[in-house]
Amino acid sequence: EHLMKRGALRTLFTLTLLLGLAAAAMAQDNPWCSTARVAGVWGYTKTGTLYLPNGTAAPFGSVGTFTLDADGYAWGTLLASVAGSVAEGELDGTFTIEPDCTGSMTVGVYDPSGNLLRTISMSIVVDDKARELRALVTSLVLPNGMALPAVITGQARRLFPNPADKD
Repeated sequence: EHLMKRGALRTLFTLTLLLGLAAAAMAQDNPWCSTARVAGVWGYTKTGTLYLPNGTAAPFGSVGTFTLDADGYAWGTLLASVAGSVAEGELDGTFTIEPDCTGSMTVGVYDPSGNLLRTISMSIVVDDKARELRALVTSLVLPNGMALPAVITGQARRLFPNPADKD
């Protein structure tokens, strides 16, 4: 009986190990989650609260488009509102996507004259077979180096189908 329990435990351990390795292999070979796979043109919205240097909370919202390329570069345009003050901007930055469908993006936001307004870092997640991205702003820094606390989330949808999509 002791040998049977040991054999059953060994079988259970081996099965658990194999299932774990299979799950890791699937995550690493996920066809939907790579920098190249999310390349394309996206439309997005971001909403939340920005805490201004004087301590007041200001509602924040933005809408725009951005392009991601297979080399990890991002650029685009936006219209943003901070406490009702609306301004146009341009985005320029970089991003990465990991095999587990998580990633990060850092973009500079510039006014139409090319002056840096803020630098934003985000944690992102790829969803819906690389047709949707979700984001959380993790850092918002002004050109003078001052970091502003923010609770801002974003959602982006692919504007045009990826030619690699089969369904």
